[in-house]
Amino acid sequence: MPQLDTSTWFITILSMFISLFILFQLKISSFYYYPQPSPKLLGMKTSTTPWESKWTKIYLPLSLPPHS
Repeated sequence: MPQLDTSTWFITILSMFISLFILFQLKISSFYYYPQPSPKLLGMKTSTTPWESKWTKIYLPLSLPPHS
């Protein structure tokens, strides 16, 4: 039974790692990274809604007239 020749495995694995490293570096360097977001100062916004300026009556379902 012949022996498996493993003398070229080291250079094969090493060249694979180097080529994968170069490939990933090229892929990562092509991405555009956005700059750090700066905080935006927001003032208090007052919203005017119709129910804030007038009194509204809340009707309970039992206080409504019977529905026929």
